[in-house]
Amino acid sequence: MINTKSIIPEKFEIKAPLHQRTFLVNGELRKWDGETSEVYSTISSTASYAPTLLGSIPTMGEKEAYEALEAALQAYDKGQGTWPTMRVKDRISCMETFVEKMGSKREEIVKLLMWEIGKSLPDSEKEFDRTVEYIQDTIEDYKQLDRNSAKFQKNGGVYAHIRRGPLGVVLCLGPYNYPLNETFTLLIPALIMGNTAIFKPAKHGVLLIAPLIEAFQESFPKGVVNILFGRGRAIAGPIMETGKVDVLALIGHSSSANALQNQHPKSNRLRLVLGLEAKNPAIILPDADLDLAIKECIAGTLSYNGQRCTALKVVYAHEAIVEEFNRKFSEAIDALKFGNPWDEGVQLTPLPEPAKPGYIQELIDDAVAKGAKVLNKKGGEHYDNFIWPAALYPVSKDMQVYEEEQFGPVVPILSFKNIQEPLDDMAESNYGQQVSLFGKDVYKLAPLIDTLANLVCRVNLNSSCQRGPDVYPFTGRKDSAVATLSVHDALRSFSIRTFVASKDNELNNEILEKLLEMKLSNFISTDYIL
Repeated sequence: MINTKSIIPEKFEIKAPLHQRTFLVNGELRKWDGETSEVYSTISSTASYAPTLLGSIPTMGEKEAYEALEAALQAYDKGQGTWPTMRVKDRISCMETFVEKMGSKREEIVKLLMWEIGKSLPDSEKEFDRTVEYIQDTIEDYKQLDRNSAKFQKNGGVYAHIRRGPLGVVLCLGPYNYPLNETFTLLIPALIMGNTAIFKPAKHGVLLIAPLIEAFQESFPKGVVNILFGRGRAIAGPIMETGKVDVLALIGHSSSANALQNQHPKSNRLRLVLGLEAKNPAIILPDADLDLAIKECIAGTLSYNGQRCTALKVVYAHEAIVEEFNRKFSEAIDALKFGNPWDEGVQLTPLPEPAKPGYIQELIDDAVAKGAKVLNKKGGEHYDNFIWPAALYPVSKDMQVYEEEQFGPVVPILSFKNIQEPLDDMAESNYGQQVSLFGKDVYKLAPLIDTLANLVCRVNLNSSCQRGPDVYPFTGRKDSAVATLSVHDALRSFSIRTFVASKDNELNNEILEKLLEMKLSNFISTDYIL
């Protein structure tokens, strides 16, 4: 196992713990003097294994939650606040200021991504850069949205000036596996559309938000962004119980989303923007290019140790090729490189959750007890902070690893004779995000694609499941998602169509002409943003 301090590059060493003692409410960086929680990395910085203390964060509760909610409500001010009524170009200017300030924190955030969640250096850099690009693309798409709205329509003797308006106060809760990127794919479009927000970082990947708090404070009007630290139950629950939250924006587990929804007393008021769990399958047909299928399935099942909602979490291989697939796939798993995130060429890294290796072992033990075998030689080998990926076959439906979204390094494999078998399983599943389909015969692929497109929201042809590019829709059926996230769609998910209507008569036309000429209204405007 790799855990000695001597091999940690100096620029990635933890020189001193980061003890976060400020939080952002109502535009103020407030000092925290209360209870704190220590933040550890499962990566060791000593010769003998021991978790590394990265720092600590405030442990906040109801009092701070209510203060943040009140700040967000005041900033929105029943739709009369500075932010929701601000000109589009001015909100864009605030966002441009933020992303410029964010760019200066790249090195610090990348380092924390590696230590906090065990993400490899290339993937940590990619997450940061992709997030910056996402913000820039969101700004450009918002400009185009505003350009398209800079006009009047006339129908049935009525003029209409149609735009998209904000929804109100957003409670934003991001995931630990993409604590920067996926959190910001919620927060950024919510803000730029004129909403105000309360944001609580995930349990893991929490310290990496600290370098950005000042940037938020300096870039946006007071109360627009409020950042709290602590447990979700202690913060999110009380906020939802007030019934004053207009949007729940969450990427995580459906059980958490359901619990928070149930705490909101006005369900018809609450808009949901949710990215939830999935059990994305790979279906490998008899004529598939096996080498390509194995390469893509390795990436799909084990990128970031399988800790992605878009990961391939079950593999269906046709009985004609399952034996060869299993052999080559198992060899490929055992050939992967394990190490610390900064090690060159590393593909498997320490798991950020201390209990995760034990959970994966439970899944393996349950499957083996019910007739499955661990196909690869290294499968299930334990380290202090890791368990080697295990390929399990044959997997049956009564096994935990089939029923649950494992979110870790274990791969269940099933064989099938009739394509209807995996199709029926997908139809019965609680999830419907994506599928990977491997094959060549267009006469067989065509009807499958037509069916799969009605079971999931993205069919990946001869490639692994993934979220990007971010301009494409990201959503799911059933318990996998509510609303759609992409650069284009997220702006619409966090807003609502609203318009001013006026009958075509002399009085109304004179009023509209004066409003446009004198630029008195931020809503009624035909200004074109370049």
